[in-house]
Amino acid sequence: MRDGNGTEEAESTRACGQPQMLNRMVGGQNAQEGEWPWQVSIQRNGTHFCGGSLITDQWVMTAAHCFSNTSETFLYKVLLGARQLVNPGPHAMYARVKRVESNPQYQGMASSADVALVQLEAPVTFTGHILPVCIPSPEVKFEAGMNCWVTGWGSPSEQDNLPSPQILQKLAVPIIDRQKCNILYNKDSEHGVLPKTIQDDMLCAGYAEGKKDACKGDSGGPLVCRIGDSWLQAGVISWGEGCARRNRPGVYIRVASHHAWIHRIIPELQFKSGSDRKRGPRGQETSELSFAPGLAAHTLLLGLTILLTF
Repeated sequence: MRDGNGTEEAESTRACGQPQMLNRMVGGQNAQEGEWPWQVSIQRNGTHFCGGSLITDQWVMTAAHCFSNTSETFLYKVLLGARQLVNPGPHAMYARVKRVESNPQYQGMASSADVALVQLEAPVTFTGHILPVCIPSPEVKFEAGMNCWVTGWGSPSEQDNLPSPQILQKLAVPIIDRQKCNILYNKDSEHGVLPKTIQDDMLCAGYAEGKKDACKGDSGGPLVCRIGDSWLQAGVISWGEGCARRNRPGVYIRVASHHAWIHRIIPELQFKSGSDRKRGPRGQETSELSFAPGLAAHTLLLGLTILLTF
């Protein structure tokens, strides 16, 4: 196949989790071209409603709550290689959906196992703008305080939509200890509303003070962390209480918790351990936290208000 410069490149050199873009913008709201090449937009009848991540040349990972009816695959398309949703540009492509496999343990909003796998009708060709993210093996630990990134085309607040041309947004968030997250979700509960429980297969990321978070339309998108030379997907955007509210950080499904199910559906998928240190094109690593200042109340991206716009 050909790379973005028109030169031949063996597909075997396209390692997961290694974008070709070298320089990352710190402190900016907009993602750069080719910065997150696994990010996809899942669309129903031509309208974006959930994010997802490319994990092989024919499979996308997303949230189970994005698909209330997994049999109507003809309604769905996946946009790959795009930085913006309006006029995606020459690096982007659409793929049809062949089937959707939702985790059978999923029991509804804010429950465990909110993860689904979407098979594309045909394999896609990897380019500098379309590459898979690495999926961690079970022994990989994403510890509290680790700085990771969440991306998506979701709403900048609970009330607004991302303005045209709908450029992909990125936000750096620290992982929060699950016990601490449970304590946060037990604070300031509304009268008569039972507090949510952070289950074993969930992880939290964000800020106790709020102000920066994922939001509606980001559901199903990836939370990724840099380990060694590669980006590994730690979580799938699942739920939250509102967007960017105090004591209500974003909640993600822990990808490694569903290793056995993922392996059963995609037996050819190669899982990556934290000790893998293969050499390859690398982006500039940063430990600074940056956020999207142009978003209302400094929010980015989720919500148990996850409102899917069909």
